[in-house]
Amino acid sequence: MTYFSPTDLIINPDGSSYHLNIRPEQLCDTIFMVGDPERVEKVSCHFDRIHSKIHKREFVSHFGELAGKPIGVLSSGIGADNVEIVMNELDALANIDFDTRKEKSHKRSLHLIRIGTSGSIQEDIPIDTVLISEAAIGFDNLAQFYDFSSNKSLKQSDLDQFCQQIAYPLPIYGAKASSQLIQRFSQDPYFQEAFYGTTLTAPGFYAPQGRTVRMNSILPDFLKDCSAALVGNSKITNIEMETAAYYAFSGVLGHEMISLNAILANRITHQFSTNPEKQISQLIERAIALFS
Repeated sequence: MTYFSPTDLIINPDGSSYHLNIRPEQLCDTIFMVGDPERVEKVSCHFDRIHSKIHKREFVSHFGELAGKPIGVLSSGIGADNVEIVMNELDALANIDFDTRKEKSHKRSLHLIRIGTSGSIQEDIPIDTVLISEAAIGFDNLAQFYDFSSNKSLKQSDLDQFCQQIAYPLPIYGAKASSQLIQRFSQDPYFQEAFYGTTLTAPGFYAPQGRTVRMNSILPDFLKDCSAALVGNSKITNIEMETAAYYAFSGVLGHEMISLNAILANRITHQFSTNPEKQISQLIERAIALFS
């Protein structure tokens, strides 16, 4: 079995992972993922009990029980670079023996459910709705450092064709959601009413998502071009900042992952939800209900 050196896998003196500060015995198989650290408590308040609360930097995690089963919630902060940290350390906690620093022979598969916010880039996907990401494309720079090839990867020919349509010169990557979790959520009446689509994961909030404040974007038509282009036979439905990285790492590492999006904005009609917290709270409640 591969040995992971102290500089590759940094373990804190208390036996916890370097950034997340979670110890292997605290990890559970089902974890809700949120971006905002303040949203962690809005998820864990629905647990039957909470056993531990951990806070280090933007990474906040609560672990407890729901309907007699272990459950957790973890915040990643904003962006795919943070997801890279979260996914590597969660997988290490699950599949590396922290005492020997060697890979475990029996692999553990985590079930990860992202509850996040997003903006629609199609006129017919209105605000205050829910969208489940069936697949996602990453425009961050992770594709320059990782081989994301897996049975959940999007076809490279479709990605290349998409880049040609929008005249985008840098490497991108794409991956699919867990079919197992898609099936589970699609059987619930609330999520049967949701939109399903392909998500664009942007490396920033402003210019990479078509916003201009005081600095001019060198790609002023980026959002319009993306909304019109096809990935295979599908249009991009929405834009956010984490989903593609979650899907790509989960696909390679053998974890089940799904991303649930509260659509708070429609970037085409320029509408924004008048009560975003209500939309997020409802999505949290309905997602947790599937596990209670």
